[in-house]
Amino acid sequence: MESSLPDLEAILLVGGQGTRLRPLTLGTPKPLLPTAGVPFLAHQLARARSFGVRRIVFATSYKAAMFEPAFGDGEAFGLSLEYITEETPLGTGGAIRNAAEALTSGPSDPVLILNGDILSGHDIGDQVRTHLARQAAVTLHLTEVDDPSRFGCVPTDETGRVTAFLEKTPNPVTNRINAGCYVFTRSVIDSIPRDEVVSVERETFPGLIESGELVLGYADRTYWLDVGTPAAFVRGSRDLVLGRLASPALPGPTGEYLALEGAQVSPEAKVQGGTAVGARVVVEAGASVVGSVLTDDCVVEAGASVTDSVVGRGARVCAGTVVRDAVIGDGAIVGPGNELQNGVRIWPGVELPERALRYSSDV
Repeated sequence: MESSLPDLEAILLVGGQGTRLRPLTLGTPKPLLPTAGVPFLAHQLARARSFGVRRIVFATSYKAAMFEPAFGDGEAFGLSLEYITEETPLGTGGAIRNAAEALTSGPSDPVLILNGDILSGHDIGDQVRTHLARQAAVTLHLTEVDDPSRFGCVPTDETGRVTAFLEKTPNPVTNRINAGCYVFTRSVIDSIPRDEVVSVERETFPGLIESGELVLGYADRTYWLDVGTPAAFVRGSRDLVLGRLASPALPGPTGEYLALEGAQVSPEAKVQGGTAVGARVVVEAGASVVGSVLTDDCVVEAGASVTDSVVGRGARVCAGTVVRDAVIGDGAIVGPGNELQNGVRIWPGVELPERALRYSSDV
């Protein structure tokens, strides 16, 4: 897999604020949120390494100082990592151009661009080889979705050439969308204006297409997920724990749940559905946890039920409480007998009294 590729360099776009994931991202950037037991990006770094990537430049902006302490120089992943910070957000194109200052590759070399909020099972090596064989300016990974109206819609001709780039249109002409992983020829990155706000989706790609450059679509139907919402974030962690998407970074075997060091799961508790149980988490007897993310040091008390939810670091779900499709912020305490559901979010440090929030009318 690796031998036929050059030593690849990549740029990893991790500058976003993750507003759709608040309150989880108030203290932690989205790419560092614990996902199946490790920071989300650990899965991307390990997969990139498996396809021959050797050096990655992080394009950071929001909470930029948190990335280097998390991953250091990359030695643990067999990678060389460098960190470039945007003082003011420059858009996707501006971020790529800014980070390119740290690249060592030559003008005709391929450069992989990864987005820090995508889980993908596609063959990066094959995408790069296709790019090189066709001598494309850019090769975009495309995936098929049921509702393309929420994404950039990317029609191609029979040779795979991208014919247009239609950002979020109400009546999409195809269900193939931009999946957020690109291979650029280095010289194309260098043609993006420096220190300007530039969108590759709205400016760079359409401009290349218009000028007759070869922009290729690399389409496949493997696993793909944008983890930008709480429901998608939970699903991504769950799928990794269950083994629906293989990850070299998973810190244990796949199965119904994955427990980190020091976790105490009572034999009388029911924990299943791809739940990630963080370090020193306590799940008491009679509790039920399904398909959820329990962050380090949180407690789920006896008889509580947590489904498809995130329980923040050090938070407590008290006895008899029902939590479904909800986010509980770090350090929050949900008193006994509450019902949290339908996407409700509890902010960090909040303390909900007993039976403060109910959906049902029973006593």
